[in-house]
Amino acid sequence: MENLILNSTFKRMGGLTLNSGRFYPLRPIQRFLVDTHFKKAKSTMMNVGALMRLSPVVDMERLADAINDTLETHDIFRCRLVIHPETQDICQTFDGEVVKVKVEEISDEEFELMRKKMLRTPYKIINQPLYHIYLFVTPTAKYFYLDFYHAIMDGMSIAILFQREMNLRYNGRNIPTIYSSYANFILQEAQISPAALESGHAYWRGLLTNYDSEKNLPPADVKDGKAWAKGELRTKFQNISEEFFRKSRRNENNFFLAASLITLSKISGNENVFMKLIHGGRTQALERHVMGLMYDIVPCTWNFENDMTVAEYLDTLMGKIQTELTYKKGLDIVYNEGLADDCPCLVFQKNIFIDHAIIGDTTADVIDMPPNEISAAENSLDIQIFAKEDGMYELWLEYDAGRFSEGLMKKFIAMLDEVILGMQNSKTLLSALR
Repeated sequence: MENLILNSTFKRMGGLTLNSGRFYPLRPIQRFLVDTHFKKAKSTMMNVGALMRLSPVVDMERLADAINDTLETHDIFRCRLVIHPETQDICQTFDGEVVKVKVEEISDEEFELMRKKMLRTPYKIINQPLYHIYLFVTPTAKYFYLDFYHAIMDGMSIAILFQREMNLRYNGRNIPTIYSSYANFILQEAQISPAALESGHAYWRGLLTNYDSEKNLPPADVKDGKAWAKGELRTKFQNISEEFFRKSRRNENNFFLAASLITLSKISGNENVFMKLIHGGRTQALERHVMGLMYDIVPCTWNFENDMTVAEYLDTLMGKIQTELTYKKGLDIVYNEGLADDCPCLVFQKNIFIDHAIIGDTTADVIDMPPNEISAAENSLDIQIFAKEDGMYELWLEYDAGRFSEGLMKKFIAMLDEVILGMQNSKTLLSALR
């Protein structure tokens, strides 16, 4: 049965055939990231990780055992990207060897050299391990480097599932019996019918048919802008905290998406606006335990022609997103045909460490991260919002500096903060915010 499912899936994805059940297709989002790796990035970096300085009290051998036990348990760490022997297309297997982690004792000078090498080593992705994990002890400190190829792991998998299980094992606590296989998830997802796939394709084509980057993005204000260049601004929102969401019981992700859509309409002067939403992809209870790349990039649009209250807007937008998620298995056409390549993107992150992590019962400080900015897809505008431990929200705005000035982006940030403040009154009309 497994072989039949895979064979059918590969045929739908380009005439692929199988002789055994060990070849699995890439999910659409995996295909998108692998293609970005090869075709769109300025380098071959696709690393998602961090270098952490550990507390002196951490037992390094016990930590190594906890990591290795976690790696052995989940099939995603046996994942290898391979070239299919018949079609020469990239696919994946889940029978690779788990690379054991060991504690290495080196000098501080050797560590500094190793540190530079670790952080700037891109993945050789064909039939190679897709994670790098190192434990170092020097005369002055203990270090933990944790890094995954992005096409196999997302933020929830790394910062919540992996970290949680590793810590449970380190502390000698019971591990939950629920274990979900990423390979099995792919098999289940692959059972979508051709008719359902076609309806998804038709939906996304229809949704994005009127998207025009010249009209739907903020107006370009960089004179003689040439090639794409990365710009970045970071700030804390001044007008909102988690207390609002606790009292109102509003969904944070939906709220920030709604505010971003209003701000795009306001700054572009267009009633019809488009965005891409990074959706966690875990829509069922069992999927919350799957360690692997689960998220999807979901395009959404809104037309502000008809006025309504903030409450009506938020409820309608949430229903719209839920409807769109029923078509998510047809998202391959959005990735493959670049239907929303220039579209601004929103990602909301909660419980994802930025500057520290918990190892055992101690705090590990993040002291460095792989320089993925040199290989980022050349996006026009990325809005990243992080829920902080102090109850506030931090905004990371990444933008095409070859198209937008820093001054324009600061104006966008100020507008967004004002819209967020105005939206906290559920009776406010959208016309008053735009």
